[in-house]
Amino acid sequence: MLNQSARLDLAFHALADPSRRAMLARLSQGPASVSELARPLPISLPAVLQHLQALESSGLVRSEKAGRVRTCRIEPAALSAAETWIAAQRRLWEGRLDRLEDYLETLKAKESDSE
Repeated sequence: MLNQSARLDLAFHALADPSRRAMLARLSQGPASVSELARPLPISLPAVLQHLQALESSGLVRSEKAGRVRTCRIEPAALSAAETWIAAQRRLWEGRLDRLEDYLETLKAKESDSE
């Protein structure tokens, strides 16, 4: 089983590509076949399949084959892990920037007092 850091690495790697993000955007509207996902993209079907493999490896997408049709679905839980990490980073940096702002205000007040 992959640890949390490796899962995040795979998710961010998958999200780094515009074609994969386009596929995820389409899948956010509901399940789609591989051909439906490929239709709007300016890439070959084998390239689409490689992108889908990256999305599945990251856990962002799950697919099922019924006959000759492979249907893909988005996996929201994998996105929520990335969202949780981003939110934690945002809180961390907002706290740091708030402390920096307080410090700069303190310096500014001391500078005003000494004039």
